[in-house]
Amino acid sequence: MLTEPACPAIADRGFPLGAAAAAAGVTVTALPGPSAVITALALSGLPTDRFSFEGFVPRKGRLGALHLLAREERTMVFFESPHRLAESLADMARAFGDDRRLAVCRELTKMFEEVKRGTAAELAAWAASGVKGEICIVVQGAPPREADLGSGVTQVLALVASGSRLKDASTEVAEATGLGRRDLYEGALAAKAAPAPPG
Repeated sequence: MLTEPACPAIADRGFPLGAAAAAAGVTVTALPGPSAVITALALSGLPTDRFSFEGFVPRKGRLGALHLLAREERTMVFFESPHRLAESLADMARAFGDDRRLAVCRELTKMFEEVKRGTAAELAAWAASGVKGEICIVVQGAPPREADLGSGVTQVLALVASGSRLKDASTEVAEATGLGRRDLYEGALAAKAAPAPPG
């Protein structure tokens, strides 16, 4: 019987059993039930249209791992132990910035359910005195990076150099950056036609 708001096989020891059953040809199905990830996301007050589940915050190399996620634009959901919560929140403030919005959701669907919302710095200070229970941390995604035409053209040329057609490369970069496909195409043509600098 489940005693916590987790979904079996999602960051859970039920995964090996489910995988083995599927590999053996046994029918595997799921019934809708409590999921800490979705519940925390819904209660966080942060965008829910696009999100990533990052599992438990890494114990080793935590700050470096968080730095790698600093430019992630989707809302992120983490699990964390109450004993490491304060340190993880402090590292999130360092990696994501003091002002990044977070929600710490604990004891979801239980009697002492609590959702604490604030900035990374505020929640790190709040958690320093100790927090108990099963915990999810929901982190606001990074603001979209502003793309400029020069960097977009550079990306197009890199794709062309790796074998893409110019038209396809221009379309791909336009979709990723929001820049105009025609502007990228013409900019790449002009860059290719420009004489190489002396050297």
